[in-house]
Amino acid sequence: MTTGWKASDIPDQSGRTAVVTGANSGIGLVTARELARRGARVVLACRSEQRGKEAAAGITREVPGALVEFTPLDLADLSSIRDFAGSYAYDRLDLLINNAGVMALPYGRTADGFETQFGVNHLGHFALTGLLLPHLLRTPAARVVTVSSGLHALSNIDIGDLNSERKYRRWIAYGRSKTANLLFIHELAARLAAAGSDVVAAAAHPGYASTNLQSAGVRMEGRRAAERIVALGNRIIAQPAESGALPTLYAATEPGVQPDSFTGPKIQGWRGAPTKSWRAKWTTNDVASERLWVASEQLTGVTYEGLTS
Repeated sequence: MTTGWKASDIPDQSGRTAVVTGANSGIGLVTARELARRGARVVLACRSEQRGKEAAAGITREVPGALVEFTPLDLADLSSIRDFAGSYAYDRLDLLINNAGVMALPYGRTADGFETQFGVNHLGHFALTGLLLPHLLRTPAARVVTVSSGLHALSNIDIGDLNSERKYRRWIAYGRSKTANLLFIHELAARLAAAGSDVVAAAAHPGYASTNLQSAGVRMEGRRAAERIVALGNRIIAQPAESGALPTLYAATEPGVQPDSFTGPKIQGWRGAPTKSWRAKWTTNDVASERLWVASEQLTGVTYEGLTS
């Protein structure tokens, strides 16, 4: 990989259509903006209508003539995911960027009763990808990029307790949800290959990037001291969101990206230009990925037509 790869190295995206979840802030917003800058039509799939529309307007101000639009999507609600997929208006889908996520929240449940981090970070994107799969399959050289984290190393999944009902530890639950992202991409890549599809399923992570993700949990609990510490870390240690988005943009657009690859920052996995990232061995376990896939189909009710084990 090129040592100094940057956003200006993104190939021309004219004529391509992208969906970016969580595109109203952080690395999702940067990802959407840079894809639009290179000519892609970008659908900003966001939970908040106000923030989604503000993000679209901001991109248009910065990139005159940008083809961007907001469509509501709440990954914590399967009915919202189905509505989004059912209303998708384009013949093609070149890039599906599964970016949105939550981190280290107090215990909660989604609208469908799933533990929030597992439900939003994994099951929501599993359902969305499955429902949009027909559009991906009929688009030449389409890609699915799911944003995981280096913190997947905190924990393997527990297939017998996917919703952390026996014991909930917020950081372990986060790590499990990010491991689930990698197992999902591992299994999706295998199933696409078995079906003879040229859709590329890959993963990326931003390293330590300054976004709103880190502070949401402590803010929900009113932990002001912890919130100040997070803010200080974001200011002193973290790289900006513009840099954190580069691994996602690389995985989405660079020619030759391989199925089931994992791209992250070069310097200790924290910051720097995109490169091949370390991943825990358990994230490429064929048995675990197949079991998680089956469980995810059962929990969401979404099956991937045309892709078998």
